[in-house]
Amino acid sequence: MSERFSSDLFDIKNDRRLSVYLYRLGFGFWLLYIVSGARFMHAFSVYRTDFGVFSFFLMVLGLSTSMVYDYYHQPLEFDQKKKWLIISYVALAGVIYFFILRNR
Repeated sequence: MSERFSSDLFDIKNDRRLSVYLYRLGFGFWLLYIVSGARFMHAFSVYRTDFGVFSFFLMVLGLSTSMVYDYYHQPLEFDQKKKWLIISYVALAGVIYFFILRNR
């Protein structure tokens, strides 16, 4: 059973579950980003920027994997999402540069 689950999960051409899981994980890290600003999470506030960047990375990765499915099964949606994927990659590169690479 687990072999079938993993083989179907990574068949992104015919199965959307991996992209959905990546979106959900990205949303979870976005929630950690928001909550880590609260006083009771003061111990984790040093990781706040990391939570935000990783959340954005997971959401872009989820969009990328969902576009593989759309390319084969829904070409009209693929054409519509193409421009957003390019914008997402440019924004992700900017976020990584300004928050991670610029400080080194």
